[in-house]
Amino acid sequence: MNYLSVENISKSFGERVLFSNISFGINKDQKVALIAKNGTGKTSLLNILTGREEADSGQIVSRKGIHIAFLSQNEILDPNLTIEETIFASDNPILDVIANYERALLNPDDTENYQKAFEKMDLHNAWDFETQYKQILFKLKLENLSQKVSNLSGGQKKRLGLATVLINKPDLLILDEPTNHLDLEMIEWLEDYFKKESITLFMVTHDRYFLERVCNEIVELENGQLYNYKGSYSYYLDKKEARVQSEQASVEKAKNLYKKELDWMRRQPKARTTKSKSRIDDFYVIKEKAHKRRKEHEVQLEINMERMGSKILELHNISKSFQDKVLLNKFEYVFKRGERIGIIGKNGTGKSTFLNMITGNLKPDAGKVIVGDTIKFGYYTQSGINPKEGQKVIDIIKEYGEYIPLKKGRLISAAQLLERFLFDRKRQYDFVEKLSGGELKRLYLCTVLIQNPNFLILDEPTNDLDIVTLNVLESFLLDFPGCLLVVSHDRYFMDKIVDHLFVFRGNGVIEDFPGNYSDFRTYEDSAEPETTTVEKKEKKSWRQDESEKLSYNEQKEYKRLEKDIQRLEEEKEKIEAEFVSGELSQEEIQEKSLELQKIINESEEKTERWFELASKIEE
Repeated sequence: MNYLSVENISKSFGERVLFSNISFGINKDQKVALIAKNGTGKTSLLNILTGREEADSGQIVSRKGIHIAFLSQNEILDPNLTIEETIFASDNPILDVIANYERALLNPDDTENYQKAFEKMDLHNAWDFETQYKQILFKLKLENLSQKVSNLSGGQKKRLGLATVLINKPDLLILDEPTNHLDLEMIEWLEDYFKKESITLFMVTHDRYFLERVCNEIVELENGQLYNYKGSYSYYLDKKEARVQSEQASVEKAKNLYKKELDWMRRQPKARTTKSKSRIDDFYVIKEKAHKRRKEHEVQLEINMERMGSKILELHNISKSFQDKVLLNKFEYVFKRGERIGIIGKNGTGKSTFLNMITGNLKPDAGKVIVGDTIKFGYYTQSGINPKEGQKVIDIIKEYGEYIPLKKGRLISAAQLLERFLFDRKRQYDFVEKLSGGELKRLYLCTVLIQNPNFLILDEPTNDLDIVTLNVLESFLLDFPGCLLVVSHDRYFMDKIVDHLFVFRGNGVIEDFPGNYSDFRTYEDSAEPETTTVEKKEKKSWRQDESEKLSYNEQKEYKRLEKDIQRLEEEKEKIEAEFVSGELSQEEIQEKSLELQKIINESEEKTERWFELASKIEE
């Protein structure tokens, strides 16, 4: 059953064409994701589907009587209402059913009207409406139902908007980045909710695990054209690669044919027959195909990282509270070179406060934060860029200089740097307020990296970035030789780039977990109480077997040692490669020799301890 049809719609802003004559349909029970680069018209397309914008041409046809709901990135809510009042002020058909039933109760003599109202309550399962909306609100951490909307944070307002559309149970739900402002626990709950509910979805999201687990169809908007993939995200990746290879082969074939036809065109006399005119028409079609180029420009990230000394960052018994709420309680940690730490935890447990204390923007109530003399922080915050009125894109970069230093003493102009971040010369002179949310994030990332930090702190860096830019950022971070501390709800991103986690449990409790997010979920699941069934006992994981022979702290140490040994081995190989290159001065050779011996000693100590713990598991 078709719910909505998009027929040959186009959209442009001045000379900038977002898309032209695209068509697709959304059918009942489909869960469709729209994928596109930032600035190519994702949000505009969603706004056209929901009537917030008009297409330049074409039309949107929706099935008569279906209920469509839209969750935008900037929900507009009545600030004078409470959380609960907002639910009851929404366009929910169940509320009409409940109101009719309550009116029927006031007139008990009208048995026919009462019977109809009663049957509708059964039909819409309206008896449990209060339970249903409270469950959803509580899952999204909106427990204080009497709290005014005006007192909510931006993230809470987004979650209230999400709760409202879920409670309304529309036939078709259109979502723009639904996982933004949700913590990991909420995202996993939302995944399960969408999998079990009979609901039709059309969404924009950059969360690749969410895409894989929820969506059964991918629509990609690329170079103004639409490509459809009927399958999961992993299916889309396979089929897109095959499509790109096929297109490249087709272009190569057209180029060969074009050379042949071009020679024929040059040799033809001025008088043309009907047959030759047809061949001439074909020639121009072949020419267009032969000159077709894929716009595969990607963000290029490169920095001239400041040299890092032996002392990095030390946290000694730091504590922080706001009134009665304890966020950190005597937390201690000494950072080492090249560490890659992810921070996870529910909203409000102190993650951003922790980052602000490290960078000196907030003082701890007790304890010390000691930063090494050579450490240069690059801090990517959730607040992003705050441009001055009338400021252009290139003005933002020129605040850091007309020329920016790169590796090996090279310089690059502000304009060239912006081109590496996918801002062409024309776009560089646009006003900053014209940029999309993703383009703003990309520009902000540029301003953080050009300062050449050796300790990167990223607070929710994946919000609003498109998947292409995310892949480039991940590749850059994997090669980044400095320290990395990142808060993110993007599980795919965390799994790919971090070695271990700080788990913020709340009430000042922070655990150092040796592994990435998937390791953590496996551990948490295995730590749940076992049932008494023989089947579950037979399926105990290696991690559970390990937990019977090692204490909790030993388990953490064991996993941490594996990561440390691997890291030390990589550092050792890197220094040995530098010796072989012959590019080191005598002074650098001496310095590197001492550093190499230190790495070897540390590796031997950790390996010996790893064998001690491994022998306990094997006993």
